Amino acid sequence: MNPARPALLRDRSGATAVEASLILPVLLFVLMGTMELGRMAWTQSALTYAVQEAARCAAVRPGVCGTPADIQAFAVRRASPLTVAPATFTAAQTGCGWQVQAHLQYRFLLRALLPAGPTFEARSCRR
Repeated sequence: MNPARPALLRDRSGATAVEASLILPVLLFVLMGTMELGRMAWTQSALTYAVQEAARCAAVRPGVCGTPADIQAFAVRRASPLTVAPATFTAAQTGCGWQVQAHLQYRFLLRALLPAGPTFEARSCRR
């Protein structure tokens, strides 16, 4: 038997590095997942707020939000922390009043791991 082998089996100097290399990917995955869930909730909330405010503006302030293009521009300004195009929002006058809708394809921070995100939708109608 090799005399260095028992000493090698008793040596614990690299145990911490091995344990860290095993737990670190799991910890980072949980941390990034929590951040993404928070971002998703914030994005949905910001989109809903923009749609509600745009529908309210169309119903209450026709001088500012008189046309669908004006309503879209107003909604984009209300969703200003998000980077959205005016085409994200649609506005039409329906039986319930001015109806504003939004459809936004969510993009994850780590697009290499999760390339396709969910599509968020929001809708509001005001008289």
